[in-house]
Amino acid sequence: MAKTAIAYKEKMKEISVFSLICSCLYPETRKNLMGDFEDLDIKPINKRASGQSFEIILKPTSPVSENAHCITTPPKRDISLEDIQKKLEAAEDRRKSQEAQVLQALAEKREHERDVLMKAMEENSNFSRMAEEKLQVKMEQIEENRQAYMAAIMDRLQEKERHAQEVRRNKELREEVTA
Repeated sequence: MAKTAIAYKEKMKEISVFSLICSCLYPETRKNLMGDFEDLDIKPINKRASGQSFEIILKPTSPVSENAHCITTPPKRDISLEDIQKKLEAAEDRRKSQEAQVLQALAEKREHERDVLMKAMEENSNFSRMAEEKLQVKMEQIEENRQAYMAAIMDRLQEKERHAQEVRRNKELREEVTA
């Protein structure tokens, strides 16, 4: 079966695309084409209304032609110890190069992580410092407001005390005048 397929492939290579198209369009040339190939049998099939079709039948190959179609494998070349050594060294170099690339990628990733961590710590520090400064300013203002409030209360108390002393003095003066 494999030999038949190989023979079919060989014959299909011999038939050009142009001659196939011509054989479909011009039946006269197809008749001439059929006589040119001894291993192929071409049967026209007129069952389609859209155009002509044909069937290609391969004839069994003869023992003489079987040897002609046999494809030999290219001879293997002898591999020397030096060639093997060179290939091993090249593989080792590729492995080392790949390891170096992986290590470099990991180092870059660690450096990026370190940079991100440092930036986060710096931002956290800045935020803490700003929050502390705001809190300090707020506490100072609260202290100033408290001092001002206490001073205002003390002024009012002193004012009341003065007013109370004046009222007591006026009362004593009225009592002396009436007595």
